[in-house]
Formats: sequence, C-alpha cells, structure tokens
Amino acid sequence: MNYYSTNKQEHGVSLEEAVVKGLAVDKGLYMPDAIRPLPETFYEHIDQLSFQEIAYRVADAFFGEDVPADTLKQLVYDTLSFDTPLVPIHDAIYSLELFHGPTLAFKDVGGRFMARLLGYFIRKEGKRQVNVLVATSGDTGSAVANGFLGVEGIHVYVLYPKGKVSEIQEKQFTTLGRNITALEVDGTFDDCQALVKAAFMDKGLNEHLQLTSANSINVARFLPQAFYYFYAYAQLKRAGRADQVVICVPSGNFGNITAGLFGKRMGLPVKRFIAANNRNDIFYQYLKTGIYTPRPSIATIANAMDVGAPSNFARVLDLYGESHAAICADISGATYTDEQIAETVKQVWTGHHYLLDPHGACGYRALAEGLQPGETGIFLETAHPAKFKDTVEKIIGEPIEIPAKLQAFMQGKKQSIPMSKTFADFKSYLMTLKP
Repeated sequence: MNYYSTNKQEHGVSLEEAVVKGLAVDKGLYMPDAIRPLPETFYEHIDQLSFQEIAYRVADAFFGEDVPADTLKQLVYDTLSFDTPLVPIHDAIYSLELFHGPTLAFKDVGGRFMARLLGYFIRKEGKRQVNVLVATSGDTGSAVANGFLGVEGIHVYVLYPKGKVSEIQEKQFTTLGRNITALEVDGTFDDCQALVKAAFMDKGLNEHLQLTSANSINVARFLPQAFYYFYAYAQLKRAGRADQVVICVPSGNFGNITAGLFGKRMGLPVKRFIAANNRNDIFYQYLKTGIYTPRPSIATIANAMDVGAPSNFARVLDLYGESHAAICADISGATYTDEQIAETVKQVWTGHHYLLDPHGACGYRALAEGLQPGETGIFLETAHPAKFKDTVEKIIGEPIEIPAKLQAFMQGKKQSIPMSKTFADFKSYLMTLKP
C-alpha cells in the first residue's frame, strides 16, 4: 500500500520509505491511501480469537501488501508477548490495562512492532545505519528505547525535557546504554519535538545521517496501536457487553486515539470516542470552537499528556476531511486540572480499590461524567501507577508496590547528555556522529 502526506505534496510513497523517513518532506504526516474495512465475519467471531490472531488480521490490512505473510505474522507475535486485559471497575466502566509490557506502558505495542518492522527493512535492503530520533514526554522514550535495544543497524536518540518526566520514566531510557543515547533537553516536550522535526527537515543532516522517528508521527509506531482496540472489543463481546461501546482515551500527542479512529473506519463497532485532556486542552478547545490554537505546554501531574501542539491532529483533520462537524460527531472531549485528577485517583482507590495512574484517571473521570444510559465505557489505563510513584503515593497517602520490572530499571545508572533547546546546538551534536 502507498502513503501520502497530510500536507498533500507527497504521494505514492511505499511503506518502507514512510517508515524509514518517518516524516514527509513537506513536513506532513504519512497516511495510508486506503483504510480497508474488515469483513463482518471477522467481527462475528472476534471473541473466539486470541490477541495475536486479532492483531495479525489488523496488521495484514495495513501491511500485508508490503511484508510477506509469514514475516508479518512473526513480527506481530513477537511484539505481543504480553496481554492487555479488560478489567471491570464498576457498573458499565472497564479499564483496558495497557501496562503489562516490558516498560509497563501502552507504547510498548507500537515501539516493539516498529523496531521489528524497521529492522526487517534494514536487513532486507542492506541499508546503512538508521538513526532514530524520538522526543518523549514520558513513556514514548522508554517504550522505544527498550523496543529497539540491541537491534542491529539502528541507534536511538531519546530527547526528553529536563526535570519534566518522572524518575522511573527517566531511568527506563537513560540506563540502557548500547545503541540507546539519552539527550536531556533544557526545555519542554514541545521543544524536544521541535528539534526532532527540524532535524528531519535539514538537508545537510539528512545527507550526513539516515534519520527517522519513532514518535507516533511514524506510521509503524501509531498504526499497531489499533491492535488493542480490537482486542478490547473482543473481550467485551465475551462478557456480553459489546453494544454501544464508548472508548475514552487519555490524549497528549493524539497518536493513540488516532489509531482507535482508524479501527472505527475498519468497521470496529465503537459508538463514539472521548479524548480526555489534562490542562493542555488544545483539542478540547478545538471541539468547542472549531479553531485549532496550539500553545506552549503546561506541566501537570499527568506529564505524558503535556503537549501543546499535538502532531497527530493533522491526521485527525485528514481522516475527517477537515470537517469540524464530522469530528465532533465521533469524538467528544473532557479536560481536568491536577486537583481533579488527584481527586479521581483517591476516590477510585478508596471506593473500588483500583489504583489509577494520573493519565488513566482522566479517562475514567470522563466516562464517569459522560457515559449515557445503555452505553458501556472503556478507558485506556496507559501506564502502571508505579511509574508515577511519588505523585500517586502522595495522593492516596500510602506506599504502592513497585513491580520487579521497574525495580530493575531503578538500579541502573543514569547516563544522559545535556542539550540546549537550540537547533544549532542539536545539529552540531548530530553532525559529529559517524554515519
């Protein structure tokens, strides 16, 4: 299947080129030429399929023309060596727990799949070393770094905002070494993202290095996130609750909810979506006014959603033909302050003994406030609460258990390179690297 840019200046791009380049030359994001609906029979029997079987069917619709069937199946099965269970909280609200992968965050799915797909293309074509640039507001860096760790022919550079990610998140990508380098940027996530985008647009840099991105701007990172939406529906169907499904997605850079919207276009029976924001409510304001106004991000306790200019908004616009009315028909919004997020974590822990992380709390609260009679709600619990240990413990007033996976990261020694938010400094550093 070919891909085109949301800025409409690039067309007919192969999957391999879209994955290796990451961002289009015209600064747009790649979109597949077609989103193919899956047959009705698939949905009729989806509750009888495993997570891996479901994901392979979805992956085949996107990548089947470009990757041999046995190879694609192996990529999917290697990626999904863990579960994403649906857990009932109360009444008609379920948590989709996406934190059972290696770094205990939802981005393990996309990060692991992309690492394997990019590695396949490098081996197939015998390419020179590919350098992955990834900006992170928290969980992307750890998922990508761990997904690509040790993959031959690829070096990952993680740009993260100094002092604006949790200690555990930071340790998950600064302690790895090998083919992973952490760059500690004196700025915000938006500054990190701007550096990555500027690097892709710099002709001299791209002649010197083969650059690509592993943020959700890359089709190989965001499309596989559709896998767990289908699996969530399958689990609801097994429970006899698959009518009038509403899915609430804690949203920052909007790659996650965009993957869900792609699923809906493929026929996934979702009635509507809710995009839950923290105080960085740029999308919420767009829904209200029809005007998209990016602005500098605000630091919150739900730090992975601290995004003031969500890249994937361009994909949402493209998907709906830039129709504000059409977008509002499928997506509603919610926005919460730190105080409201903390209040929700405390209430759900006290009332239902279920521990939310700050991001999942936004998703739960939006459902609790907005679910209509007869609807069944799923919120995406995107990361294990222990990744925000200090914040969560302060809210609930008691210690929380740290999973063994996270304890192992915490024992590692931090290794990072200080970096200013000035592109000239970033470019100067990259130009010193060997191609």
